Amino acid sequence: MDVNLKRSILLEHYQNPKNRGLIEDDSYIKINMNNESCIDEVNLMVKVDDGIITDVRFDGDACAMCISSSSIMVETLVGKTVDEAKNILNNFFNMIDEKEYDADVLEAATVYDDTYKQPNRKKCVLLSWWGMEKIVKEEEK
Repeated sequence: MDVNLKRSILLEHYQNPKNRGLIEDDSYIKINMNNESCIDEVNLMVKVDDGIITDVRFDGDACAMCISSSSIMVETLVGKTVDEAKNILNNFFNMIDEKEYDADVLEAATVYDDTYKQPNRKKCVLLSWWGMEKIVKEEEK
């Protein structure tokens, strides 16, 4: 993907994040994630109905990489089944770790395919995805 297109996508998701803002609804699964090595802290709310992720919301104080990654994650996972989400999460983690992955399932999340070049940014990009992984594992039980 072209560097300028990547930059444009990242900036759009940072300046106009999807589903940013929490709501009062006990039907959502909630999790708080924080990065012990920086300021990033994200609260996730996920609604799963009949095995389908119907909504994901987030909020918190975080850097541009973390906010944009959270927004792209929301856009990528809403409407997917829990099994599809597991596959997407695994592919995302593989991409970040420079392992083989399926770019087609990641959609816009492929903008982070060169995160390995900035190891100090990996946690920023992964924070919400790790939270979603925990929620998906909990949902499987």
